[in-house]
Amino acid sequence: MQRTYLAFQHNAKLHTLQTVVTAVRSVAALEEANKGLFKQAKEDDHVVVTEKTIFHPQGGGQPSDVGAMKSSDGTNFDVAMVRVSVVNDGEVLHFGRFTNAASIFKPGDSVIQSIDTEKRNLYSRYHTAGHVLGSAVRHLLEKEVANFDELKASHFPDSAACEFQGLIEGKWKDAIQARVDDYISKDMPVEIDWWDENDFKANGLERLIPDRKAMGMTDEEKFRVVKIVGAEVYPCGGTHVDSTELCGKTNVKKISRAKGVSRVSYTLP
Repeated sequence: MQRTYLAFQHNAKLHTLQTVVTAVRSVAALEEANKGLFKQAKEDDHVVVTEKTIFHPQGGGQPSDVGAMKSSDGTNFDVAMVRVSVVNDGEVLHFGRFTNAASIFKPGDSVIQSIDTEKRNLYSRYHTAGHVLGSAVRHLLEKEVANFDELKASHFPDSAACEFQGLIEGKWKDAIQARVDDYISKDMPVEIDWWDENDFKANGLERLIPDRKAMGMTDEEKFRVVKIVGAEVYPCGGTHVDSTELCGKTNVKKISRAKGVSRVSYTLP
């Protein structure tokens, strides 16, 4: 099974896309490992695989896009969850339900994908805001907090937060907020680029070089990076807004600490 081409990584402004169905399976027929990717799925729901996708799969801290696929004969498939297969490397699984159970896609069918644009924009705002927050905390506290490092982040609207190694005291909350406000108001451009290991080294960012083998990438492929111009660069496969101002007011909610890790949560209007 070939890897699904992630069209959204090359053009995040695509909200519809024509592509070809390569596989259709009932959830009941899925491997157990893949069934576990969407526990809300029912046995009579289906998974559709396509050559290309504009649906961002859940991962990298970002929620899954939702939307629909439709063929020329009117067959409609509502997409409720998108995940990357844990069985077939790079294969994107679109979980959902056909409007008419008697009318389903077959391999080779041409379909039009469409995503929920409002949700995509919200998730993109949250993802960019998370990188703005991570950058603000790094620039403020990298030399102030012992053993500081950025760990992971969640950009889900109901649980958005960035985690850092080291203990960040509550007294830093106002300073973090001020730095975030500064980055948002400066309307910094957010750019997508593709780097290899030498690009990371040339920019003094060896610490960010991803594990090529763990990601199932060939030696020729480049890593996708998101650049907040004037602030930070992050290896990232997610979707983003075009500039920091488009995030909107980013509120630093609270700082919590446990087992040597600090969690800085945030919300958007």
